[in-house]
Amino acid sequence: MKKIIILLTVFAVSFTTISCDSLLDIEPDGKIIPKTVADYRLVLTSAYAKYPTHKSMTALRTDEITLNEDSGDFISYRETAMWKDVNPDQVTIQFPWVSFYTVIFYTNQIITEGQKTMETSPEKDQLLAEAYALRAYAYFDLVNLFGKPYNSSTSSQDRGVPLNLEIDLEKTLKPSTVQEVYNQINTDLAQANTLMILNKQPAGVNYRFSKAALHAFEARTSLYQNNWKKAKESVDKALTINNKLADLNTSQLAPNHFTSPESILALDNTLNSPIQYMAFASNELLSTYDASIDKRFPIYFEKNGTHYKVIKGGNSEFKTSFRVAELYFIKAESLLKLNQLEEAKTVLSVVLKNRYSAEGLTKIQTNISKMNASVFMNFILEERVREFALEGQRWYDLRRANQKKITHQISGKEYILQENDVRYTIEIPQKAKLNNPYL
Repeated sequence: MKKIIILLTVFAVSFTTISCDSLLDIEPDGKIIPKTVADYRLVLTSAYAKYPTHKSMTALRTDEITLNEDSGDFISYRETAMWKDVNPDQVTIQFPWVSFYTVIFYTNQIITEGQKTMETSPEKDQLLAEAYALRAYAYFDLVNLFGKPYNSSTSSQDRGVPLNLEIDLEKTLKPSTVQEVYNQINTDLAQANTLMILNKQPAGVNYRFSKAALHAFEARTSLYQNNWKKAKESVDKALTINNKLADLNTSQLAPNHFTSPESILALDNTLNSPIQYMAFASNELLSTYDASIDKRFPIYFEKNGTHYKVIKGGNSEFKTSFRVAELYFIKAESLLKLNQLEEAKTVLSVVLKNRYSAEGLTKIQTNISKMNASVFMNFILEERVREFALEGQRWYDLRRANQKKITHQISGKEYILQENDVRYTIEIPQKAKLNNPYL
């Protein structure tokens, strides 16, 4: 444990240029232990900074992109696009596992130890709230990568991921069920709610959780659990803090940019530079847009020879985890599931008028007016494809709503992910299994 605590503090201090001596006490037995709010803010900043860039990799498994096989990184990622999770090549970059639990370890340290030593203050409450929220977010991503998709009928039996709420990276744990993981997520979110102080975080530090981000996260979590009423309630709470959308009829700023008026939480690097360089937008994705009326198209994509490059990612300015448009999508879907079709259409139209030309909006609204509930649900999912292209949402949407057949052409060979394929749940990395026989 001594070694782990020292390592934790080294990581925290390495994130800043401020000297160790000015911030941390050195105990007589040689252990360097964070104590103050300032100390633990450094620990939490390190946790945020180390959050995995996994959503870039999920894009490789979807129908959103095709690979640029001339890229130098092609060899490292090609097996991900083949859905080859078992016995991958040694050069294949695998989905993160330890990285998530490292972030969780940091948050556990803040929640269990920081709570004892930090002096009572609003800053302490804010810090603890963010730690609870970040831990919940890490478990949400873990269970949606490596656990079965949530199904209320089977979630109490379906295998999820191990839950570790202690300061111990070496503890060997059995996987909890999907339901148990979601229960812990909901418990952490509730605890964060009692402590959260800030409604919003300013641009530049809006990788940190706030009340708006917390409510957005609650809404997404409730949506995935088919709790439509709670999802709608959480959306409404978030919208009271920020309901601004980027109007693409007047602005060329991508709505997922961290300075966009609709940015809520800018933590995830959803399309990192290696994968952005290696990927072209797939014909299947491009065909979902009507480029003559959809204002997103020229902001999201750029012609590159016979292909289109994705230009809404590739650097940290496009980090995004939650934004306002998603709130409207969640509310529209929830209202629809609550048998309020016309209200759902009205809510989604708020987004559409900021995405289509005036002529296009008239055409779209005319079509929507004729849709029954089933057709409109399909339309919501299609609009989600267009709206959140390459933002890390597609793989999760496929898992929860439409585990369709996907075909990839790689090096002249066809690879197929079948409908409802077991590979919609990613295999836990072999190294993790070797270290934990319960996996």
